[in-house]
Amino acid sequence: METYYRPSDLGKFAEMGRGNEDLWKKFQAYYAAVFAEGALTEREKALVALAVAHAVQCPYCIDAYTQACLEKGSNVEEMTEAVHVACAIRGGASLAHGVQMRNVAEKLSM
Repeated sequence: METYYRPSDLGKFAEMGRGNEDLWKKFQAYYAAVFAEGALTEREKALVALAVAHAVQCPYCIDAYTQACLEKGSNVEEMTEAVHVACAIRGGASLAHGVQMRNVAEKLSM
């Protein structure tokens, strides 16, 4: 079945360096530094990345970080909980933006 997102496209990610190799190398260095062991473990960072991938709805990142989480020792229960954290934050942010709506509605209703 043909879809907009094809899992095989994840393997083409490095092709983004073709347009500007210098920026691509800088991105790679930054990315590697971010995901290196630090105050958070690589496992914890993978869980954060999995949650963020769901919040920004990137199917490639979801695939990649599901695999990374499993490889770094997370289990499905931990991964599911991370996704629920992302869901709660995204839903809460939508509700918080409702204050903006209420402010505008109140101003226009005056």
